[in-house]
Amino acid sequence: MSSLNRKIRMGMVGGGRGAFIGAVHRMAAALDGQIELVAGAFSSDPEKSRLSGQDLFINPQRVYASYQEMAKAEAKLPLGERIDFVSIVARNDMHYPVAKAFLEAGIHVVCEKPLAYTLAEAKKLRDLAKKSGLIFALTHNYTGYPMVKEARAMVAAGKLGKINKIVVEYPQGYAITALKSAKDSKISNWRMDPNVSGISNCIGDIGTHAENLAQYITGLEIEEVAAELSTFIPGRPLDDDGNMLVRYKGGARGILYASQISTGDENNLNIRVYGTVASLEWHQEHPNELIVKFAEAPRQVWRRGNSYNGPEAKKYTRTPFGHPEAFIEAFANIYRAVVEAITDRLLGRKAPKEGYDFPSIDDGVTGMAFVEAAVKSSKANARWTKLKA
Repeated sequence: MSSLNRKIRMGMVGGGRGAFIGAVHRMAAALDGQIELVAGAFSSDPEKSRLSGQDLFINPQRVYASYQEMAKAEAKLPLGERIDFVSIVARNDMHYPVAKAFLEAGIHVVCEKPLAYTLAEAKKLRDLAKKSGLIFALTHNYTGYPMVKEARAMVAAGKLGKINKIVVEYPQGYAITALKSAKDSKISNWRMDPNVSGISNCIGDIGTHAENLAQYITGLEIEEVAAELSTFIPGRPLDDDGNMLVRYKGGARGILYASQISTGDENNLNIRVYGTVASLEWHQEHPNELIVKFAEAPRQVWRRGNSYNGPEAKKYTRTPFGHPEAFIEAFANIYRAVVEAITDRLLGRKAPKEGYDFPSIDDGVTGMAFVEAAVKSSKANARWTKLKA
């Protein structure tokens, strides 16, 4: 794919010692051997950032005490020595200022979801990214699974007919343990802190994954939602469960539910898409299988890594059939697409007509509009509320 004589150089903001998602991003970025991590501001605590850089064997001169210092210093380095892109794995309230600083420094951005702390910030960031012309990818990692790409290709080819209904669910049960004691019922992580997380916990954290997965597979955009968000854990100011009806542009209808108090569920993201000819079903906990169902024929189970897979799934498959691929590889597929885009830029090549297969800043703005609409609807007794992306 690449005719560069070097790897793509990556920087990271956040993801220091003890951060789960930072390690996931580093493993995913390194998986195909095309990216090297060369710089970072790994914590708002300068000493923790220094020690994290030491853990990762990064040149101490390129381990920074703050993201502001990092953006300025990296922008001064010559092209080919400075970072080609930054990966932002900080908390929600930091996404906007960090992304803004690096876009203004002329550096491409990969950012964790949600895109920003508020919809207003997200729109400002979109304007800045469009004006800069820089690459901006959002890590909605579930779009990276090969069989999700297979599902998307099936829908685009009309194999399901007209889409009538979408049911997408993201139940988790981890938060229910906070009911065990008064101590555990307090805010146990930053996602439950509105000063850090924003106006929503559950819908902002995992509901946006459900929303994005449905749009990625079907190509349909949400027009409006009727939502009920609830907080079951006492003492918490943000939602830990949400249920909603969805109206899609073009007439399709949907049900979306996201929950962190669904006892016994682990990470049970799943989707069913019903068309006039066929339907499909995909479960994140069994990601290498795609179920295709018909009205008057036996259902089929399509599996990753087989010769009958389409080119979209094959491009992002690494191992032969029977050798499962999962979470890290899905993240890695977003980084693979980002490398393709950056390499084309560096070599002066035009982008392919179909674009690049990673979630964009537009997807991030849609996600923030979805969160805002869901919260507004819930406060108005589940009144139908339009998205304003």
